This record gives sequence, C-alpha cells and structure tokens, in this order.
Amino acid sequence: MALDLSSLQGTADSYATKSPQAILGLALTEYSPSVGIAFSGAEDVVLIDMAVKLAVPFTVFCLDTGRLHPETYQFIEKVRTHYGIVVDTVAPQADAVQRLVRAKGLFSFYQDGHSECCGIRKVEPLTRALAPLGAWVTGQRQDQSPGTRAHVPVVQLDRTFSTAERPLVKFNPLSQWTSKQVWDYIEIYDVPFNALHRRGFISIGCEPCTRATTPNQHERAGRWWWEEATKKECGLHVGENTDDR
Repeated sequence: MALDLSSLQGTADSYATKSPQAILGLALTEYSPSVGIAFSGAEDVVLIDMAVKLAVPFTVFCLDTGRLHPETYQFIEKVRTHYGIVVDTVAPQADAVQRLVRAKGLFSFYQDGHSECCGIRKVEPLTRALAPLGAWVTGQRQDQSPGTRAHVPVVQLDRTFSTAERPLVKFNPLSQWTSKQVWDYIEIYDVPFNALHRRGFISIGCEPCTRATTPNQHERAGRWWWEEATKKECGLHVGENTDDR
C-alpha cells in the first residue's frame, strides 16, 4: 500500500494533532517493509523505540560521515544491541572525500561554509540510502530551528529526494513535540542516548562542526557556530520545510 499523493496535504492535516505513534503507525502500515528510519540523534531513537513496539517491519540507517565523535559510534552500537536491530551505516564515496581533502584540506568548511563537505559526506550517501525506499521517517521537530523547521508537517512529499519514477514520502512524527517531550519519553522508557548529551551537547553532528551549548542558547547554536543562524542545515532537509499552504 501507499498513500494517495494527491491528498497528502489532507492526510497531513488530519494527522497533525495525532500522537507520534499514530503517525509512525501510518508510515509503517502503508510502506512496510520499504520504510526507513533515519538515525542520528535522541529523537530518532525515540522513533526506533516506538517502531519496535509497533512490531511492523522497518529498516534503520545512519550516515557515517567519517567525522563523527567516538561517543556517537558507541551510541550507534548501543542502539543496535539494545533493540537487536540492524543499523545500516552509509559512508560517503571515498574518491569524492579524497578529492575534497586533497584540494582544500580537512577543515575547508571553516572558510568556505559547510555545504560542500555536507554534500559529499551526508547528502550523496543519503541519496543512496533512500533509493530503495518508498518512505522515510525523520526526527525533525518544528522548534528545533525556527528559521528552517518551523513549518515541518507530520507527513509530506519529499521534493528533494523524490524522482519522477519513484516518489518518496517523508514522515516527521515528532514534528509537534518539544525537546522536553522527547527527553521525558527517553527517561520514562529508558531509551539509549548519546553520552555527549551529558556534557552539554544538544544537537550533535560531526565532531569538527559541533560544540556544547550553554543553557541560554538555542539547541542548534552548537552546530556550524561560525555561520549565520539561518544556514544551520546540512542539506538533508533544505527545501522541504516551507509552508505550502
């Protein structure tokens, strides 16, 4: 089964006030087993925990950029063993990375911005990871980044990664949740989380591009801190989060 794309906006409206479990259940019911949960952070493990409890087949993948913190690799392994699931790690193309490093060094993003590096280490691998899927599930929340995610719907056509031959639907079950709701769920259900969170890291990406934040800073202030706040996206969701009404 698959959702009727012509009525996707109506589906998003009707599910906007429903629980994340109901939205996730819709994704799994309509697209299993061709549905994947993109895993990198706390929100994503909440979704994995919910999906395991729904007991409908799904896949999990994460992007191994080659620049992650050691704690993040340990976190990936902890999630794999905790839930007894396969976590497919998708790496960038080695030749593309080598060309970038040879031409610009290991830290070109501090001068040129992060788009080029993220394009090689994240966007291209994600394109490959999504190729066999009919739908994917993300942990995006509207309050994560007011400038870029304020209008994230609970379900949408993924205009960035869809093709004419293969439309791709994106589900964002935690769209309406706050960070507090995510962490309340983690505490109540003893969900694994990245050890970096205990050291002041809230939004965690690659090691050179992530730092801890202070209590009065927004959660994504620690990502690409040398760039404008409006540019704090790596390209995985750019172009998807405008208000289409």
